[in-house]
Amino acid sequence: MREYLLTLCVTAAVTYLLTGPVRKFAIAAGAMPEIRARDVHREPTPRLGGIAMFFGLCAGLLVASHLANLNQVFEKSNEPRALLSGAAVIWLIGVLDDKFEIDALIKLGAQMIAAGVMVMQGLTILWLPIPTVGTVALTQWQGTLLTVALVVITINAVNFVDGLDGLAAGMVCIAAAAFFMYAYRIWYSYGIEAAAPATLFAAILMGMCVGFLPHNMHPARIFMGDSGSMLIGLVLAAGAISITGQVDPDNLFGGSERSTVHGMVPIYIPLLMPLTIIAIPAADLILAIVRRTWRGQSPFAADRGHLHHRLLEVGHSHSRAVLIMYFWSALIAFGALAYSVNSASMWIVLGVVFLSAIGLLLLLLPRFTPRAPRWAESFVPPRYRRRKVLPEAEQAVATEDTTGGVPAEGQEPEHRTPVAVGVSGANGATAVGPRSRTAR
Repeated sequence: MREYLLTLCVTAAVTYLLTGPVRKFAIAAGAMPEIRARDVHREPTPRLGGIAMFFGLCAGLLVASHLANLNQVFEKSNEPRALLSGAAVIWLIGVLDDKFEIDALIKLGAQMIAAGVMVMQGLTILWLPIPTVGTVALTQWQGTLLTVALVVITINAVNFVDGLDGLAAGMVCIAAAAFFMYAYRIWYSYGIEAAAPATLFAAILMGMCVGFLPHNMHPARIFMGDSGSMLIGLVLAAGAISITGQVDPDNLFGGSERSTVHGMVPIYIPLLMPLTIIAIPAADLILAIVRRTWRGQSPFAADRGHLHHRLLEVGHSHSRAVLIMYFWSALIAFGALAYSVNSASMWIVLGVVFLSAIGLLLLLLPRFTPRAPRWAESFVPPRYRRRKVLPEAEQAVATEDTTGGVPAEGQEPEHRTPVAVGVSGANGATAVGPRSRTAR
């Protein structure tokens, strides 16, 4: 555990320290989206944050390769090298896209090539644990196609939720934390060495996100861009592929399939756990494709119908919308983790149901915003205070101050288009869709 923590800290430190210089480089290179009417930020914000995250990934793998216990992962498995090769491909395409806006088909092809590079080096799905059936071995073509599909879906799912400051990095960090606990338990507690690479990937992914988040929290000083969102999506997919397709569920507890099902780790958890960590991004991806196809648009056309957009439209603030998404990600990921520890406990089910009710209450909070009594208004935030009615003279002065003066006689008042709450083009663009630099 100490070596994993050291790897995580080194990855986080390198990512954090490099993000500042990368921000200056992005400004000098002109990798800054223009402000649009739907943007939240007030001034142009640079992207290319994925550069710092990639070097954090390299530093984490380098440190892990020189540690006594983690060195065995590099000696007995080629998966770390496969991850680095695929990450280099997807990161390079992301950097070029952040600067020059590469065509959608080229980005989609690059995602498939990155997945193919990992498959060629052994990071692929060999079998699937299916409930009531058992372990199903896959042919080479079936494993390749399934691996490529999982990588492409995960990359775009993560990129779809990259619409608010700190949202994608925080959600992926939460998912990686739950995934690390699950993979570490399989590797350390039950002695299954095939789970060691996935545990290492999860630790490095947490370090990448933790190191970048201080620069990306609202108001963000830098965006990760496609170079970052596609990179963390690929690392997340690599861990899921490793734990799903490389670990034989029949070897858990050293018993048969029946004993495994009734044990502490059910046979179907290796299949469900990777799905739960991307549950919200995947749901957002599916809803977006259905919504856009229903309207006759391209599935990768940008719109304002994502889950985080809906939270802003309901009335949540930027920070509260991000925290709500964090809450649901943690509930789903750690709920699945708790179920994998003890699937027979009713307390786990009741706890998930209770927390889900709290989550629904938080979603509806803007509809039922409480108002503090007069005597307590000085102790609460302004949004909970009752609105004071101003005299007519003060209202006229306030109107004149906010509108820039009263229009002259016979002159039409100036009509201003309200600025809708939205997200940055660098954060909200799809991983395989082009960005538009003009307001829509």
